[in-house]
Amino acid sequence: MKTVKHKILVLSGKGGVGKSTFSAHLAHGLAEDENTQVALLDIDICGPSIPKIMGLEGEQVHQSGSGWSPVFVEDNLGVMSVGFLLSSPDDAVIWRGPKKNGMIKQFLRDVDWGEVDYLIVDTPPGTSDEHLSAVQYLSAARLDGAVIITTPQEVSLQDVRKEINFCHKVKVPIIGVVENMSVFVCPKCKKESQIFPPTTGGAEVMCQDLKIPLLGKVPLDPHIGKSCDKGQSFLMDAPASAAALAYRRIIQRIQEFCGHHQPKEEHLVGS
Repeated sequence: MKTVKHKILVLSGKGGVGKSTFSAHLAHGLAEDENTQVALLDIDICGPSIPKIMGLEGEQVHQSGSGWSPVFVEDNLGVMSVGFLLSSPDDAVIWRGPKKNGMIKQFLRDVDWGEVDYLIVDTPPGTSDEHLSAVQYLSAARLDGAVIITTPQEVSLQDVRKEINFCHKVKVPIIGVVENMSVFVCPKCKKESQIFPPTTGGAEVMCQDLKIPLLGKVPLDPHIGKSCDKGQSFLMDAPASAAALAYRRIIQRIQEFCGHHQPKEEHLVGS
């Protein structure tokens, strides 16, 4: 971890809000600069979807004298996931907490990333063992902060508030919140529809109430799902789309945060 400059957690208290999709496109967006080395670590032990989204299904991890070698999408974009250790994408990982924590520790300690500008850590939903383990293991290695993903409806925001509370309790800086699936724009008539109505004001009102930054809103675009299923970058497939432009603005704000923020080494509460 000493060779990694910036470390970013992607969190959400809610499943199905698009953490892995956002993590993948954050990695793709940062790696468009050939001089930027990017690493994407998937610690969703029970539901590793990053290999599929990044077009790496069937790849395997190789071990060298310096540790595990990540699987590379591009020369400057490496990926590690428990999905690479399974014999089949359909295999279920049925592990108790200590074994999950051991795997996360091994990923953070034994992967030979090399010199990396950004490490993006895609996490499972909730505030469980995996989150606390990742935060504790990264604390000594200077964690920049967390990007929190939500969708507009209250049932999602309810869980996201718990995630924000978790970050405050374990002293993880919050880079900001991203509202996924904000609106749907019809590709034919261009009319906007709210698939997930923000009955309590959505992420914008929540961020105002809690005094944390709203990084941006990503509209619901069917092409995002298609690109993920094909293992391709949506940013390259539909660069002029409203969703791609929203992603790019959000990525720029994250880069600005990391550029100005000097993470401190913290001893975190809980174990």
